[in-house]
Amino acid sequence: MEYAFFEGKIIPVEDAKINIKTNSFHYGTAVFEGIRAYWNEKEQQLYILFAREHYERLLRNAKAMFMELPYTVDELIEITKEILRKSEIRWDVYIRPIAYFKDLALTPKLIGFTPDIAIYTYNFGRYLDTSRGIRVKVSSWRRNDDNSIPSRWKVAGAYVNSALAKTEALLSGYDEAIMLNQHGFIAEGSGENIFLIRGKKAITPSYSEHILEGITRSAVIKLLKKELLIEVEERPVARSELYMADELFMTGTAAEVTPIIEVDNRKVGTGEVGVITRELQEIYFNAVRGNIERYKVWLTPVYEK
Repeated sequence: MEYAFFEGKIIPVEDAKINIKTNSFHYGTAVFEGIRAYWNEKEQQLYILFAREHYERLLRNAKAMFMELPYTVDELIEITKEILRKSEIRWDVYIRPIAYFKDLALTPKLIGFTPDIAIYTYNFGRYLDTSRGIRVKVSSWRRNDDNSIPSRWKVAGAYVNSALAKTEALLSGYDEAIMLNQHGFIAEGSGENIFLIRGKKAITPSYSEHILEGITRSAVIKLLKKELLIEVEERPVARSELYMADELFMTGTAAEVTPIIEVDNRKVGTGEVGVITRELQEIYFNAVRGNIERYKVWLTPVYEK
């Protein structure tokens, strides 16, 4: 049986239901995170990836949305571990914490309401094809501006923007979308940050380009610098640079490290997964599963030994 944390208690997930009048359901004012946990068969251990970083970001975003949640980061981590243990999960799993206003009121505001948080698990699998790579399209939909709906926060309502771009890409025969910001520079995918490889340099849009402050993005930058000895440049990236890249890949909790082999009907490099991207994937997937000792600081073990 799977369990969820809902209204202050751990209960069977099928009993965790909100009222149809719930305020955040109507106005998209929820704040959420996506967290992965990876099963290590040899160690018989489930590792939560970047648990602290995700809950720190959730609490920061919630505070910015006038949600003062009555939980600390440590408490949320312990609740998550208890859910996973109680559900007896011994496989790779996706964890979704979501903070929302639970009041039954129809008015679009952020004050005078009572926030709450729910946490549940989802058997996600691979979000995108990390093995063969994906085909992407530059979307006609622009990334929402930080002065409209803050792009660096994971606010539920902002993902209408992502849904429009992703749907357009799928209907056009692609796997994913890349969105430009209001100035015409590359922002990110519908739910992923993006990197280019040109020669021995990695290039990625900076935070000022209206992108999510990606946790996986930060980890990948460290791996590129420390493990592959590749310089990383954070700056505005023009659309035309996509067509000139030797390699392209996307990063994110869901996307992990996903190669891009084609963009707007143009092959990226040879049209196959690039050498640097493949090396990066090997290190990343070993690290998140607990197979590289120096990166176990990223991980929170669930089962006590």
